[in-house]
Amino acid sequence: MANRIVATLAAAGLACALATAGAQEARPLAADPALEAKVFEIAHDLRCLVCQNETIAASNADLAVDLRQQVREQLIAGRTPDEIRAYMVDRYGDFVLYKPPFKPLTWLLWIGPFVLLAAMAWVMSRTLRQRRSAAAAAAAPLSDAEARRARELLASADVPDARGPETPR
Repeated sequence: MANRIVATLAAAGLACALATAGAQEARPLAADPALEAKVFEIAHDLRCLVCQNETIAASNADLAVDLRQQVREQLIAGRTPDEIRAYMVDRYGDFVLYKPPFKPLTWLLWIGPFVLLAAMAWVMSRTLRQRRSAAAAAAAPLSDAEARRARELLASADVPDARGPETPR
């Protein structure tokens, strides 16, 4: 029994030693903090193509890491942020931009919600107006001619009781 415990402890110690042997120190992102700030400024404008609802600055996906590295390399090469964004759009399309541009292909994205909101407001106002006019018409008292006509119709009707056909009393 004691040999089994010693063997288990030795195996656990060996596993821990092997796990830490493979660990490496994290390499710095950039030697220049100003460069890194520019990288993340540009990265906040670019969408992660894997996550789709995150910027490449916030995503830890492999593609996002690669895209941040591309941005870093292009900044080091002397490109401006606008040139880098244009490069990414040429390579991946407008979808890579986290905020799509306002152009004919994206008008529906920008204007569509407002058009739907206006249409819903119009439908609601029409419905409310119709309900108000119907309620007002129902609440209005009958004129003398209408009351006389209603009494004539009720008197000429072949109904034994005003409650309708033979109902239990």
